[in-house]
Amino acid sequence: MLLIPCPYCGMERPELEFRNGGEAHIARPADPSAVSDADWAEYLYFRSNPKGVMAERWRHVSGCGRFFNVLRDTVSDKFLAVYKAGEPRPQIAADGRSA
Repeated sequence: MLLIPCPYCGMERPELEFRNGGEAHIARPADPSAVSDADWAEYLYFRSNPKGVMAERWRHVSGCGRFFNVLRDTVSDKFLAVYKAGEPRPQIAADGRSA
């Protein structure tokens, strides 16, 4: 079973306690009514989906209930960094080590 560290609870918990919230650091348009339909569709439906390190948003639904961000390698499913929502993305090298 995959163990995910929660930055708020301060402990690793089983993956069954968490839900993936998609790609992290996606900025919502400041004035959605001023955005074209094509740009709105781009915001809603299109994500990068890279092979390798990806910033994701997760929620600890069976614990504290809070959202947080992770850097996860989509190839190995390894969590490289976990950080609270609102904090800047940590620098991770291509090999998965902290820069």
